[in-house]
Amino acid sequence: MASLFLRRLGFSVFSLLVVSLLLFMLTRSIPESPARIVLGDEATKTQIADFDRQHGLDRPIVVQYAVWLERLVLKGDLGRSFTTGLYMNEQIADTFPVTMELVIVAFVLASIVSVFLGTLSAFYRDSLVDYFARLLAVLGVSIPGFWLALVLILAFAVERDWFPPGGFVPLSAGLGPHLLSIALPCFCLSVFYLAVITRMTRASLLEVLNQDYMRTARASGLGRGRILMYAMRNALLPVVTIAGVSFGHMFGWALIIEQIFNIGGMSRALLTAINQRDYYMVQTVVMVFTIVFVLANLAADMINGWLNPRLAAAAA
Repeated sequence: MASLFLRRLGFSVFSLLVVSLLLFMLTRSIPESPARIVLGDEATKTQIADFDRQHGLDRPIVVQYAVWLERLVLKGDLGRSFTTGLYMNEQIADTFPVTMELVIVAFVLASIVSVFLGTLSAFYRDSLVDYFARLLAVLGVSIPGFWLALVLILAFAVERDWFPPGGFVPLSAGLGPHLLSIALPCFCLSVFYLAVITRMTRASLLEVLNQDYMRTARASGLGRGRILMYAMRNALLPVVTIAGVSFGHMFGWALIIEQIFNIGGMSRALLTAINQRDYYMVQTVVMVFTIVFVLANLAADMINGWLNPRLAAAAA
């Protein structure tokens, strides 16, 4: 298990280095200097040159990347925006917990419901439960998240006043108002992945249940609970993999959900930075999302290694 972890960790660190370098080069390859955005269109070439020299933008990209990476690794300093002058550490500290909470709640909701429905659908194949789960899965992958969000706001916030139409109420303002403020966004964020994981759970479990050793277990008179316990250990391998990928992808969907529900999270900060041409903020947010995505896949690999010891043995 330790060998598997070290190999996956090394690959994760390498992936982060490659992504950070490409991201840094892309944001620095824009022809227009940030000085033009900060100083205005009437800025002279001398003023722009002074701005670039003060912020180290006149150095080669490789040197700028090395300085940025050293500051990030040794000091945990994400830097300061050239456009707004705000420190990235403070911006991430204010917005990341909001988006992270939405994603975690939506992910937990989607995982629990989808595994439960997928298991029932596989065990009671071609029954009403199976048809309901398959219909729910088809609807979940077919309905656009932004359309569903607008419909829910109209139905439950505007016409009935059951939920707030938007905004984020912090937990310090009360548990009830806080849960009401995140209920609709989390539901909209979880629907698509609930459908995907439900279909994967059903397909994987049906494949395992049709294996010879499962038929032998049933013929030997093992109870349904014991059979389910043995089957789920193997059936969950692809489910855990797709769940790890889904967790990372949820941050992309959160960009739309936060904008519709007027939630000041990290995804909305990314959209604001794009509109303001704040490339340093764009770089920081995308880098944080990449770290979360890589860590989620690393966790999925470790869980799969625990479920299937042969993976850990192969890495030794």
